[in-house]
Amino acid sequence: MPTRRSLLALAAGAALTAGCGAARRDTGAPAGETAALSRAGAGAGAGGGAWAGGGAGSVGRSAPLPRVESPRAIPGLGPATRGEFPPDARQAVVVTGESLDSNRSAVTRYERAADGAWNPVGDPWPAHNALKGWTLHHIQGDLRSPVGVFGLTDAGGLLADPGTRLPYDQGPAFTARGTGALGESLAGSFDYVVAINYNRQPGRTPLDWTRPLGGGRGGGIWLHVDHNGPTQGCVSVAKDRMRELLLWLDPDRHPITVMGDGPSLGR
Repeated sequence: MPTRRSLLALAAGAALTAGCGAARRDTGAPAGETAALSRAGAGAGAGGGAWAGGGAGSVGRSAPLPRVESPRAIPGLGPATRGEFPPDARQAVVVTGESLDSNRSAVTRYERAADGAWNPVGDPWPAHNALKGWTLHHIQGDLRSPVGVFGLTDAGGLLADPGTRLPYDQGPAFTARGTGALGESLAGSFDYVVAINYNRQPGRTPLDWTRPLGGGRGGGIWLHVDHNGPTQGCVSVAKDRMRELLLWLDPDRHPITVMGDGPSLGR
């Protein structure tokens, strides 16, 4: 008798042809968006976000000093974005889009030190996001990636677990089929994935289709292997970078992703 997990994997395998990263099916028709996950939760800003300012000069009217972002904060993040950080977050994957409507972005990892300072880990990685860019109100089929701060709790892929500390679900249901927006093959896109907790239930396989915000708000937003083209809502990086990311993420450090175009993240 098939187990609940095997039934879930079979159902998900059929759905993946229209899921994260698949900008169109084999027929060339737009595929249904399935990529998005529930927010990591609001909390006090972990990055501090203090500003230095004041007056200077011994003669005449003093002029304010230029505002300088605290070195404790992740560059480019405004108070609204920092306010979404869970207080226990110690790892952050920051995805910064080139513009609101661009499908190209950069991924930089940060770790929070004991003194509260956020320090970059390595150099930025080139990445793709959704075909039409970014949105603060993601809905299914809009071909935009959701802006926000989301937890990273669950992983999986077609390939065997490379040694991640995250729960890892491996199996054929992660087979990617069809072609992307530029006609590129999607094969191998889901060799490694990390679920982004937008409109999903944390603690479950990335293949789980529970949508706490409802199906209309999309679902199945992942970090996954790049297929040399834009996604439907996910963020994709090179295969070796995905493997590196899986080995770096530590659930005891409560990792998050902070994603969006520059102006949106600067709110």
